[in-house]
Amino acid sequence: MERLIKQVTESLEKAGLVEIEVSARHVHLTAEDVEALFGKGAVLHPKRPLSQKGQFLSEERVTLVGKKRKMERVAVLGPVRRDTQVELSVSDCVALGVEAPLRESGDVEGTGPIIIEGPAGSLQISQGAMVAHNHIHVPTQTAARLGLKDKERVSVKILTERPVTFEDVIIRVREDFNFKMHIDFDEANAASVKGFTLGKIIKHT
Repeated sequence: MERLIKQVTESLEKAGLVEIEVSARHVHLTAEDVEALFGKGAVLHPKRPLSQKGQFLSEERVTLVGKKRKMERVAVLGPVRRDTQVELSVSDCVALGVEAPLRESGDVEGTGPIIIEGPAGSLQISQGAMVAHNHIHVPTQTAARLGLKDKERVSVKILTERPVTFEDVIIRVREDFNFKMHIDFDEANAASVKGFTLGKIIKHT
């Protein structure tokens, strides 16, 4: 069975088809901010692994506070990062009353302010709130096979009953990546993404 799955996966990759994963609103925290929100000596406790190696959904949850309302029980992803960031959809930003620019995950300079509340304290970060730019995680071997380069921009046609083509999708290449495209819930709803969904990568000429 594992061999068959591997063969099917390789066939899909060779055809330039990538699995679509939908990313809900979530928070990444520094080790210092984990302690500020959950108490001195606190660490993140893995609940389940995510598709990218070493990444996990933690047991911890936080509340986001905007000008209009709060959002409770927002997921915290681990492991800890160098910078705290809050990834939202455009709909989330409207509901919260938060201004957050479109950015590639990890690029927090000049992003929006937001308040994060935890059981042991709260943080008012001056930057970190963003709408994460859609992107594809590409393993090095797959990138070589498909002729893709790190930071390259491509289009992706979502193969559903309501097909949508996303332009300007960022390619991210690393040896330990699993081949997945990440979009947020607004984008998923626009393309009627439900369950297992594939997208066709279209290189720009």
